[in-house]
Amino acid sequence: MVVENSIYIEAPSSVVWNVSIDIERWPQWTPTVTSVKRIDEGPFVCGSSAMIEQPGLPQANWVVTKLIPGEQFTWESRIRGLRMIATHTISTRDFGTESTLRVAMSGFMVWLLWPWLYFSSRRSLEWENRSLRAECEARTARQETRPEPPAVS
Repeated sequence: MVVENSIYIEAPSSVVWNVSIDIERWPQWTPTVTSVKRIDEGPFVCGSSAMIEQPGLPQANWVVTKLIPGEQFTWESRIRGLRMIATHTISTRDFGTESTLRVAMSGFMVWLLWPWLYFSSRRSLEWENRSLRAECEARTARQETRPEPPAVS
């Protein structure tokens, strides 16, 4: 089962990327994540992992399996008969950025809980993308409204 959601964000792709990979701050701006605890330290790279709590799901360890800086990261998790592969893709568009969130799920739990998993995942991806847009557009607006430093003569 695959669920995907895309949204246009009026912010530079660099802002969207930086917000997306700053995973420990996700609980501050999206209600789809209750807590995030990085297991490793340092930059967010292939092999990075985090324990994530989300409403309605057991705590899960997510491990980055693919990362293209500034463009995309994919990470995977397994919980109780369910394998999840989530991809976050950032694409530059005219005057902004497109964020595409995708989750692919497999395992016997998908067959048992298909309707609930499909609709809750679809709703979560939409909610997360809307929250990402709000956070990135607010950060961009704050950057644009900063006063220019005085000219040095």
